[in-house]
Amino acid sequence: MGNGFNGYQRDAKRTLNDSPADIYKLANLGMGLAGEAGEVCDYLKKVVFHGHSLDKEKVCDELGDVLWYLANLADAVGVPLSKVAEDNIEKLKQRYPHGFDQIRSQKRAD
Repeated sequence: MGNGFNGYQRDAKRTLNDSPADIYKLANLGMGLAGEAGEVCDYLKKVVFHGHSLDKEKVCDELGDVLWYLANLADAVGVPLSKVAEDNIEKLKQRYPHGFDQIRSQKRAD
């Protein structure tokens, strides 16, 4: 993998089973992203509430699945993954110019 997020996005696309219509591709990728994020959440629930030991490799593996769906969904709508990351950081800088602030969080307009 090379070129950071965009390289990952290109490499992840190699293993995408393209759907016959764009709407099905978007549905598959969106549902897959939600499902994989749910797997991360379920695993953390077991760690926090069921007394399981935290396995960082397991978390990393599940986050990789989330990233795969995210990269392919971004590609399906024609957005480089690097733009997703850069836009998100810019939004956070606007929202929290000096780092996270609990008061600003509580009084957010958006």
